Amino acid sequence: MNGIDLTLRTLHRGERHLAHDLVTVAERHRTEHEVHHVATDLARWSREHMRQLAETAAERGAKLGEPPGHSADGVFATLREKASEAVAHRPEPGLLLLRDLRELHVLAAENSLHWEMLAQAAQASRDSALLTLASSCHPRTLRQMRWTNTMIKNLAPQILTSL
Repeated sequence: MNGIDLTLRTLHRGERHLAHDLVTVAERHRTEHEVHHVATDLARWSREHMRQLAETAAERGAKLGEPPGHSADGVFATLREKASEAVAHRPEPGLLLLRDLRELHVLAAENSLHWEMLAQAAQASRDSALLTLASSCHPRTLRQMRWTNTMIKNLAPQILTSL
């Protein structure tokens, strides 16, 4: 396996983790409507990135696996919903939300670095297909990071000073 294939595999795994954690956070903080809806939408972006990465890897002769379907998410939906309800009654849901947003930000930042590495390798190897992939997906990852950063900036003062 060469470095580009390794980067594709690492990025695919990172997008899978981000999609999963975005869905988990959306369910855990269901009562925070903006968090719930935006995180759900952002998870779709990561699943789309996974699909595109898998297709690109397949064209290169590597198999990364298929993105998890909505049915896989549905298996645990009830459990996540119950956990969300339990969290809403805990005394520190704001701190949990800040922690979750921070973890999402770190995952998105890691993916962003991998997209940048892939783009640089694509330029160096003059691989226009890889460059197109990175150029198409990386901006969404940057938007995921901006959303988490904005949410943290907006929520941290209120949550941290009310303890």
